[in-house]
Amino acid sequence: MKQRTFITIILMALAVSVSGQEKKHLETYHLFELQGGAQMTANGNMMKLISPTAAFSYGYMSPSVGLRLHVNGWQAKNSSDYKYKYVDVNGDLLLNVSYLFSRNANRKLNLYLVCGFGIASVYDREYSSTNSYDLSDNLRGGLRLETNITKPIGFSIEVSANSMGDRNNGLGSDWGFLAMLGVSYRFGKRYAKPTPILVPVVQDAMEVSTASMAPATYAAEEYKPEPQSKPKQETKLVVKSDKLHETIYYAICMSDPTESGKVQLQKVAQFMEQYKDAIIKIVGYADKGTGNPDVNMKYSKQRAIDCKDVLVKSYGCNPENIIIDSKGDTIQPFEENDNNRCVIIDSEIKYNVQE
Repeated sequence: MKQRTFITIILMALAVSVSGQEKKHLETYHLFELQGGAQMTANGNMMKLISPTAAFSYGYMSPSVGLRLHVNGWQAKNSSDYKYKYVDVNGDLLLNVSYLFSRNANRKLNLYLVCGFGIASVYDREYSSTNSYDLSDNLRGGLRLETNITKPIGFSIEVSANSMGDRNNGLGSDWGFLAMLGVSYRFGKRYAKPTPILVPVVQDAMEVSTASMAPATYAAEEYKPEPQSKPKQETKLVVKSDKLHETIYYAICMSDPTESGKVQLQKVAQFMEQYKDAIIKIVGYADKGTGNPDVNMKYSKQRAIDCKDVLVKSYGCNPENIIIDSKGDTIQPFEENDNNRCVIIDSEIKYNVQE
């Protein structure tokens, strides 16, 4: 009996531990970023060689590693009396060091190692030299600190060192040090489907354990009168219905569901799991107080599409049972302007019950 009880406890503990493994993992996303800051050349009094710099980049990222096309340029100084302008185009590899220690994509900060190779071009020199380079290769490396990558808008601090062909006399290389602040927009995020919840069946083990504790029966059974049959009760079919109504609200220019919105989408997924034939209608809206009709129609449509994607990709809902629509700012379901940045989800299912 003790052995069976022990097996039952082990199975129940396994059920709890496995059921807690359901997580939504970020796979890939796209990134556009604008950066601005300063650079200085490693030559003489470096503090006098500080000049402005700016950059634009596009990246295809995953939580652990990313590839980026980075265009950087503006002004630079080789000495206090020698200035020039430049454009630097690099292909960068970004390695997320934080991911090596924690697989949680929702962490607040991520530290990256940055390394890249590209081409640098110089123009508008103060004076020319036959030995200086107008076009040269560029090797660079640095560090990047970036905010939560699951959010649509992110901020970053990036420092790097660039090695380019000499701009003055062609002897060796010019090393430049850059420090930039950036703001990025992440979109097209893809998520892995949640891990299935595996719950071992422990009923059999518990029944065996209970049966072993039952008292033994005697050969001589006590006489019991046969129960009288009860008259059959007439049954009838009654039509009942179950309704679903959820409203998810958004900030300005946002289409990804918030944390509270994700909880509401989980309720929708449970409704679809309970009623396999239920048809879900998702309608996106935008407020008249901001934007214009074209922009508002785009956001209302994207909000409905994103909600459907979460239901299908994260919860495995049947896409054929989901209808999406968008109203832009043509319909305002609420009197409060800000409440009209929303998605409204409705469904009703009817079923028969015997009474």
